[in-house]
Amino acid sequence: MGSAREAAMLTLAACERQGAWSDGYLKKLLREQKLDRREAALAARLSYGVLQNKLLLDWHLAAFCKSPLSKLDIKVLCNLRVAVYQLLFLDKIPCSAAVNEAVALTKKHCRNPRAAGMVNGILRTILRQEKLSEPNYTDKVKNLSIRYSHPIWLVKLLAAELGMDGVEALLAADNEQPSTSAQVNTLRTSSVRLEEELQQAGITVQPHPWLAECLLLSGTGNLEQLPAFQRGDFYIQDAAARLAVSAADVAPGSRVLDCCAAPGGKSFAAAVDMKNQGEIISCDIHPHKIALIEAGRDRLGLSIIAPQLQNASEIRKEWLEGFDTVVVDVPCSGLGIIRKKPDIRYKEEASLEELPGIQQAILSNCSQYVRQGGVLLYSTCTLLRRENEGVVEAFLTAHPQFCLEPFDLPEIGLQPGWMTFWPHIHGTDGFFVAKLRRGEDSV
Repeated sequence: MGSAREAAMLTLAACERQGAWSDGYLKKLLREQKLDRREAALAARLSYGVLQNKLLLDWHLAAFCKSPLSKLDIKVLCNLRVAVYQLLFLDKIPCSAAVNEAVALTKKHCRNPRAAGMVNGILRTILRQEKLSEPNYTDKVKNLSIRYSHPIWLVKLLAAELGMDGVEALLAADNEQPSTSAQVNTLRTSSVRLEEELQQAGITVQPHPWLAECLLLSGTGNLEQLPAFQRGDFYIQDAAARLAVSAADVAPGSRVLDCCAAPGGKSFAAAVDMKNQGEIISCDIHPHKIALIEAGRDRLGLSIIAPQLQNASEIRKEWLEGFDTVVVDVPCSGLGIIRKKPDIRYKEEASLEELPGIQQAILSNCSQYVRQGGVLLYSTCTLLRRENEGVVEAFLTAHPQFCLEPFDLPEIGLQPGWMTFWPHIHGTDGFFVAKLRRGEDSV
C-alpha cells in the first residue's frame, strides 16, 4: 500500500508530465491505493498545498540545489516540493518524518543512485537554516508572484482589475483552504436536521453566515459515502453559484433551460426553488456529463430535470422563444475558482484570449430561446472584465430587446443587473452573474 506523500508526489508528477488535473488524478489514485480517510486527506492537502505554493517552493529549492531545477527528474522535483511544503507549512508533521520519507521515495522511484543523497542533503540544509529568506525584489509584481505562487502575467491581469493592494488580498485568498459549501435540499430535509446528522458523523459544520439553507463543512473525508449525501439531502455548490440562481427568481411551474449545465448545480438549485414543479432542460456537450447530471437528479429526487445532449453554440429551432428562464454559464478562464482548483493558475495566458469571442457567440445563440418577457442569466466563474461585463455590454449593443434587470440578494442587497463575487471580499468563489430581461422586439 502506498502513502499520502507518495500519492501526492505521483499526482504532482502527472500534472507536470501529462497535464493532468490534480483533483481527478488524485481521486483515481486514492481509489487504486485504498488509502484510509486520514491518509487520503493528507494526500489531498499535500497535493493542493504544493500547487498553491509551487513558485515559492521552487524559489526556496533553487537557493539550495546545485543543479537547475529543470534538470531534475520530475518525480525527484515533486518529491522535494512535497517535503519542503511540509517543512514550511505543516507544523503537525515531524520534520524528520518529512525528510526520511522523501529520501525513501526517491530511492523507490528514481534510478539515479545519487538522487537520494541529494534530496537528503537539500532538505537537511534547509532544516539547519534559522530562517529562510523571502522574496524582496524591487518589482512588487515579481514579489507577489513568488510569494503567492501566481505567474507574473496573471498577477498583472488581476492587478488591472483590483489595484496592487486589492490583488494581494485576492492572491492570499486563493491560497486559503475554503470550507465545502453544502446546499440543503429543502424538499427532503431541513438545515437543522442535516447539521445535526453531519455533526454526529464527525464533520465540522457551520451555518453559512449570510446564505440560508447552506452549511459550511470541513473535515469531511469522502462526502459521497455519507448516508445524508446518498439520500439526496444536500448537494455541493458554492454560495456565489447558488445566489446566481436566486437572482433569476425562477417560480414553480416555469420552463427553464440550463445551457451549459454540468455538473448540474444550477439545475438542482433551480429545481429546489421551483419546488420540483415545472420543467428544466439541462444541457451539456459531453455524454459522460449528461450521465453525471442524471445521477445527481435521481439522488436528489428532482424529477423535473431532463438532461439532454446539446452544443450551446448550435441552434435548436424547436426551442426558439420557448423558455421563461435561460441560464448560460459559459466556458471561461476559471480564475475565480483558483482556491479550489489551484492548477488553473498555471494555464498559458494565450489560451484565454479567444474566450470572450466564444462566450459572446454562446450567449447570442442561447438568447434566442428566451420568450418575450423572459429572463436570460449569464454567469462565469472568472474575474476578468473582458469575460464578464465586456461580454454583456457587447451582447446588449447587438440585442437591444434585452436590458439589465436589478436583482436583490440576501445580506448583499440590490444589484444593478450584474455582480462580481470576490473570494477576498465575499468569502465565495470568484463569480460573475448578469440578469437580462427580454422586452418586446423592435419593429
